[in-house]
Amino acid sequence: MYEFAVTPAVTQLRRPGVIITEVTPESLGEELELRPADRIVRVNGRPVRDYLDFRFQTAGETELTFQVKKANGETLEIEFDRDEGEDLGLMFEQIVPRQCANECLFCFCKGNPDDARPSLFVRDEDIRLSFLYGNYTTLSSITEDEMKRVIEQRLSPQYVSVHATDLKTRAYLLGVAEERADISDKIRRLLDNDIEIHAQVVLCPGINDGAILEKTLRDLAAEYPKVISTAIVPVALTSYNNDERLTRVTPEFCRRTIREVEKLQKEFRKKLGVTFAFLGDEIYIKAGEPIPSRRHYGNYPQIEDGVGMVRSFVNKFEKLLQPSRTAPAISKKSDVRTRVEAMTPDKPAADSVSLEHILSGDLYGTVLTGEMFAPFLKEYVERFNAMHGSRLNVIGVPNTYFGGDVAVAGLLSGKDFLNVRDRLKGNFAMIPPGVIKSDEPILIDGMKFADLRSAFPLPIIAEDIIEFLGSWLRQKPAK
Repeated sequence: MYEFAVTPAVTQLRRPGVIITEVTPESLGEELELRPADRIVRVNGRPVRDYLDFRFQTAGETELTFQVKKANGETLEIEFDRDEGEDLGLMFEQIVPRQCANECLFCFCKGNPDDARPSLFVRDEDIRLSFLYGNYTTLSSITEDEMKRVIEQRLSPQYVSVHATDLKTRAYLLGVAEERADISDKIRRLLDNDIEIHAQVVLCPGINDGAILEKTLRDLAAEYPKVISTAIVPVALTSYNNDERLTRVTPEFCRRTIREVEKLQKEFRKKLGVTFAFLGDEIYIKAGEPIPSRRHYGNYPQIEDGVGMVRSFVNKFEKLLQPSRTAPAISKKSDVRTRVEAMTPDKPAADSVSLEHILSGDLYGTVLTGEMFAPFLKEYVERFNAMHGSRLNVIGVPNTYFGGDVAVAGLLSGKDFLNVRDRLKGNFAMIPPGVIKSDEPILIDGMKFADLRSAFPLPIIAEDIIEFLGSWLRQKPAK
C-alpha cells in the first residue's frame, strides 16, 4: 500500500532517502520495526530519492536490504525476504515538485489574485508528476538524469506541453531562448525508447493558431502511435492577465478553429484510425457548436485536460434517464464530501445532517456549477425532474475570484458560492466535489469548507451529481 500527494516546493536542503509517514498494523513493515519518521536511504545498495525510486527498486524483489536512518539518528541495515507480491504496508512523504523556470506568456500563475494561497503560485515542471497525475511539462529544462530516469523506470506515458513545433513560436510562448525551447532531440529519445507521449497545445489567438497549429498537429501525428494524442485547449485569461501580447478567445475564433481542425481530424481518422487531435470542450461551447459524439473521443485520452468531459457527462446522464437504470451508489467515505453540516444561525456547525437523510426525502434543492457547464446540467436535471418528480434547480455561478474568461466549475471559490446564496431554493445545496482540495477541506481561495457551510442558509454537500441521483433513485420508494 502506497500513498503520495503533491505539496508546493520549498527552498530547503533535500536529505537523502524517503520518509515513512505510516506503517500498517500487522504488516511486514511493522514486523521489520519500521516506524513513521524513519527514512529509507537505500534499497539493495541503490540510493532512494523518493517514493518512485522506492517502488521501482522494490518491484519484483523478494530478497531486500534496506538502509534505514531512524528518527533518533541511528543508521541500520535491514535484510529480509518477502513473498512475491507481498505488501510492505508503508506510506511515504509527499513528493515535492520540481519547479518550472520558463516565463510562459499564458502561465495561469500570472492570472492569480495577489492574495491567492501560496500553492497556486507553484509552477511545477516535474516528470514524476507527469507520470503519476498527468501534469504537463514543457521538457525545456529536463536534466540528463531525469531523462535517464524516465527511460530506466519506464515513467510512461509523459504529458508534454508542446504548444508549437515551430521553434520560434515555441520559444516566444515559453519566454526562453530557442536553444532551450528546442526539445526535438528529447522527444525523439523518449519515443525511440518506447516512452509514450500525450501532447498539449494551449491555443493563443494570433500566435500558435492557423498554419502554425496545422504544422504542429501534422508533426505530432507523424509520430503516432507513440505520440498517442494531442489536446488543443484555449488560453484562459483571468481579469489579472495584463500581457498585451495575448488576445482573448472569441466565439468566432472558436468556430474558425473548429473548421480548420475538423479537416485534420478527418484526415487523421482516415490515415491513423483515430481522431488524434482533440479540441477542448470550451472551444465547442464558446462557438455554440454541438459537442462531438462518443466515438469521436475514443477512450477519452485527454479528459483530464477538459477534452470530452461534457460528452462523458451527457452519456452517463442519458443512461441514468433510461427506465430502471441507476448510477453506481456513492461509496461510503468518512470525509467532508459525504457529510452535510446544518448552517442556520441558531444551529451550531457541529450538528450534522447525513447524506443519507437528504437522499431519503423528497429531492428539493439547488445544484451549483460553473457558468460554462450550467446549460448542459440544467437541461438534464430538468429532464430528470420531469421523470421522477424531483425539484432541483441549477445555478451557473459567476467566477468573480478570477474573473475574465474563467467559467469552469473546478475554479469556483468559496466567495463565488457565497455570492449566489440568496438565489438558493429547497432543502440543500450541492457543489461539485472538484472545488475542494483533494487532501484538505479548503476551496481555491483558501476558504475552509466548514466556513462556507457556516455561511450558507442551507445544508451544503459536495457530490458527483450522477452518483448522487443514482443513489436517490435506489432509495426512492416504488410507486
